[in-house]
Amino acid sequence: MEEQSILQVKNLSISFGENEVIKDISYVLNKNEILGIVGESGSGKSVSSLAILGLLPKNISKITDGEILFENLDLTTLTPKAFEKIRGRKIAMIFQEPMSSLNPSMTCGKQVQEILLKHTRLTKLESKKEVVELFKNVKLPIPERIYDAYPHEISGGQKQRVMIAMAIACNPDILIADEPTTALDVTVQKDIVTLLKELQERNNMSVIFITHDLALISEIADRVLVMYQGKIVEQNTVKNIFKFPEHIYTRALINSRPSLKHRLKKLPTIQDYMEGSFTEEIVTVEARKKQHKNLYSKAPLLKVINLEKEYISKSGWFSKPKTFKAVNDVSFKLYEGETLGLVGESGCGKSTLGNAILQLDKATSGSIFYRGKDITKISKNDLLALRKDIQIIFQDPYSSLNPRISIGNAIMEPMKVHNLYKSNSERKTKVLDILKNVGLDESYFNRYPHEFSGGQRQRIGIARTIVLQPKLIICDESVSALDISVQAQVLNLLNTLKETYNFTYIFISHDLAVVKYMSDQLLVMNNGKIEELDEADKIYCNPQKDYTKKLIDAIPKGL
Repeated sequence: MEEQSILQVKNLSISFGENEVIKDISYVLNKNEILGIVGESGSGKSVSSLAILGLLPKNISKITDGEILFENLDLTTLTPKAFEKIRGRKIAMIFQEPMSSLNPSMTCGKQVQEILLKHTRLTKLESKKEVVELFKNVKLPIPERIYDAYPHEISGGQKQRVMIAMAIACNPDILIADEPTTALDVTVQKDIVTLLKELQERNNMSVIFITHDLALISEIADRVLVMYQGKIVEQNTVKNIFKFPEHIYTRALINSRPSLKHRLKKLPTIQDYMEGSFTEEIVTVEARKKQHKNLYSKAPLLKVINLEKEYISKSGWFSKPKTFKAVNDVSFKLYEGETLGLVGESGCGKSTLGNAILQLDKATSGSIFYRGKDITKISKNDLLALRKDIQIIFQDPYSSLNPRISIGNAIMEPMKVHNLYKSNSERKTKVLDILKNVGLDESYFNRYPHEFSGGQRQRIGIARTIVLQPKLIICDESVSALDISVQAQVLNLLNTLKETYNFTYIFISHDLAVVKYMSDQLLVMNNGKIEELDEADKIYCNPQKDYTKKLIDAIPKGL
């Protein structure tokens, strides 16, 4: 193995101040190999990979021990100047968030061209041709248009392809892909994984693929390292990791994702496995049928009839306005205590439909009946009362919280708006109770959003939503950017709160595995229209439309 290796990490330890975050890790990356590194946020995946490129934050981090050997050159000894000759040319990286990694003030083509002009002897004209060719290789539509487009003018999947083109521009020996598919549609994710495999084979690259999703690793990697709390707890071939996982943490990662084979009442979390406190309780088909018979015997809570949302766009001063139907003739019913799953790719109209129900973006035509009243025609005063009844949990909890307001006050704020309770002391008592219900400590009341992890922030967002005791909650991609195990915790929490408070959910996501687990009925959207609407397990087992089959086929299944 040593002879084939292109990179050797030996006894590497990294500290941030007094805190040791990477603890004596060793592994090799072989030539023409895809090595998967998997683990939760904070496990050390990205930090150890940034060390390979000399990109650890200066002054606050330090490699305290070990070597990183690339072609027998110890990268830990290189000066910043020496690293410039390797970074981008010999070892390249695709970063997790393409929007913040791309320069918003430069066109996509110019950003990739910049790499070629720095590391090769190509002229401006030659480098432009090379960039267009690279865009073709990463399967971007109309490469010439993307060359002149700014990052905000293209989709998330297209931005990620631009990042891949930038990373492979100089045909590097090693490509590090750090969570390159996080928060992408499941179909786009599959395309990106397929593309990386093709490029790896064509260019004879070695790839380090970092993710928190073991099922996704199974689709691309040859070997896998599992990291936990700064250590490598297991490394093996993909087949052996899945068939014969040795470490309890690996088993926990495999089982925290919702199963596509059977429906569990509660998802196992990492903590459950580590403590040995989890027992599987499967929801039987009979129990589910009985529950649904009871649910659908009542009058619907919400009735959407022939709903349409049309946008008008103008591409130039003298051109005719173009109309685009984001929601096109959508009708469905939602019952009290039900979870309706709303699934589809980005741009299919899921969030637009949610915003129309919330009356945040008025529908162009059609009706929305909530408790028998058409809410598209209500007064401003009635709308304020409706705001209390229909709430939303946002996708990004950090940007939906004010960084200057403590979380206790942030949760109290909507209570003041709706005149709930007589005094702030009464409101505070209620908030402390809600914090406990969402699994947070009372002492968090006076802390600020930046002091919490992503999973904790999502719990704060949930607390802020449920404090008004709404009847209907729209969960808009509310778990899409979370680690698998944190995702399991939040999904369990949502189901527990639903039982406790008799909430009704519209659960919006592009992840069909998660939506299937959460939903009673499943609504599949495509190009603003309903493709399929039926019981969730029925759609998964027997999809009627090609589009639904494509979504199901794109779910990473594991081995």
